[in-house]
Amino acid sequence: MLAQNFIGQIDHWRQENISDRQFVLLLAFIVGFLASVAAYILHIIIGEIESLITSGFRVTTINWLYLLYPVIGIWLTSLFVKYVVRDNISHGITRVLYAIASKRSKLKAHNTWTSIVASAITIGFGGSVGAEAPIVLTGSAIGSNLGRIFNMDKRTLMLLVGCGATAAVSGIFKAPIAGLVFTLEVLMVDLTMASLLPILISSVTATCFSYFFTGSSAMYDFKIDYLWSLNRVPATILLGIGCGFLSLYFMRVMSWCEDRYAKLAKRRFARLLVGGVVLSSLIFLFPALYGEGYSSLGIFIEGKTEADWNQVLGTSMFAGESKYLVLYVGLVMLTKVFATSATNGAGGCGGTFAPSLFIGGFGGFFFARIWNMNQIGVYIPEKNFTLYGMAGVMAAVMHAPLTGIFLIAELTGGYNLFIPLIIVTISSYLTINIFEHHSIYAVRLARQGKLLTHNTDKSVLTMMSVDSIIDKDYTSVDPNMQMGKLIHAISASRNSYLPVVNDNGTLLGEVDITKIRHIIFRTELYKRFSVSQLMTQPAALLNVNDPMEQIMKVFESTDAQNLPVVDLDSRLVGYISRTRLFNMYRQVVADYSAE
Repeated sequence: MLAQNFIGQIDHWRQENISDRQFVLLLAFIVGFLASVAAYILHIIIGEIESLITSGFRVTTINWLYLLYPVIGIWLTSLFVKYVVRDNISHGITRVLYAIASKRSKLKAHNTWTSIVASAITIGFGGSVGAEAPIVLTGSAIGSNLGRIFNMDKRTLMLLVGCGATAAVSGIFKAPIAGLVFTLEVLMVDLTMASLLPILISSVTATCFSYFFTGSSAMYDFKIDYLWSLNRVPATILLGIGCGFLSLYFMRVMSWCEDRYAKLAKRRFARLLVGGVVLSSLIFLFPALYGEGYSSLGIFIEGKTEADWNQVLGTSMFAGESKYLVLYVGLVMLTKVFATSATNGAGGCGGTFAPSLFIGGFGGFFFARIWNMNQIGVYIPEKNFTLYGMAGVMAAVMHAPLTGIFLIAELTGGYNLFIPLIIVTISSYLTINIFEHHSIYAVRLARQGKLLTHNTDKSVLTMMSVDSIIDKDYTSVDPNMQMGKLIHAISASRNSYLPVVNDNGTLLGEVDITKIRHIIFRTELYKRFSVSQLMTQPAALLNVNDPMEQIMKVFESTDAQNLPVVDLDSRLVGYISRTRLFNMYRQVVADYSAE
């Protein structure tokens, strides 16, 4: 109560002294700061856990505890989610997209911290997932809840959610431009110049505080040894196409594995057992799969010689066997998706942002080593192609080519690589777009018709609620009712139609008053006809779960004025009026377009 009164006083003071625009800019700054703190805390916890439990591991021999730690991490995470969170916090970025599309940008208060704890435990103990999606969910939840506290409107809430997502990516990678374009490409629908300023403030704020917390150096100490040249264009294009197919493999296998683990959702122990065994076995065989995998990528990006690259074989059964380097890299690249899906499927918490970068980096190095070993053409630098692969796969998986370009450039300070990064990301994006039209985050919502897109018309329909336009005030009649009683029901109805339902509420048909006007006053017919003889079938049936885009198409194809809505058991829920539907559509368009 005291907190509410205090917030109320602040809100009253700001309404009198600060304009709404100025206050949004202030909130954007606060969101940027809090998101950077959240990102810093998460990585500190992950680093401390990993350092604590793996500090005694030997580099040149097998470490059997790899079979145990990931299972412990997932088990602890699942207990935390079940008994503390009591809510689903997986698929962080997908949940943000869903909140924008279906919940009017409202994220639960616990999302501001629960994803940090859950993902820290999962990743610290070896879960082969990324911390980015949980932090994006955390940052977005911070923005959403700050906006709700100060009673911001729906459009401002969406903007603050975007500020939180931007700040999260910017803070994690010290990449302000990548954070901005991530929000533009993946989350936001229609940004204006007025909306851009708060996003920029959050992005720069998070980046600056990340520099303050962790120092001014880039994530990787990349030094470019080979400048890009025209004779490497064919190899760059081929890598981009390969990244597209590698991304398709990643998305399809991930979806397949998720479906399999979903079938075990109610059998928690079986799910933990299956996922834990798969994950632990893979990490035991390929320790590079442990955690986020950024240290393994650093070996390829910062290394210069075969001896440097062989460090990736450390702590595994392949340690010291440099002849198996290419085989090891290829197997890690292909099995990462199984390790990631097993982590989340077994009950862990993490995202696919880092895994896509990991697979891309290993894929780029694998491509370059094969190319150079077979002397196919001009020499291509492995470290450069590792970065190209990271950009290519991430751009394809997320359907965000600009994010891939700027993220890799800002991660390394390698702005001299812009042209090859553009070539790879375009090639990769165009390749996967043939097979998948949505990102890995959006594909689940797209299948349900709940995804906001950059198409304004589709976005407006997505933002409309079916429940808000269903008219449940109707007069129903029994199929055995005589015409005489039907006339009394018609006089009591305010509509031109009367649905015919049985005792279970199942819709059998409808009586259209306009079709029986020629006999409605012929009293000699009142006992000769029953409702079942007078009813007709509606032009179409709508389902309560139908997306608005489909409902609009049905009205256009049938030219009907009113259509019944039924549930999954064909029980009548109500009617949707064409007039009411289009009036709401125009209202949402007006709200959506307003500044």
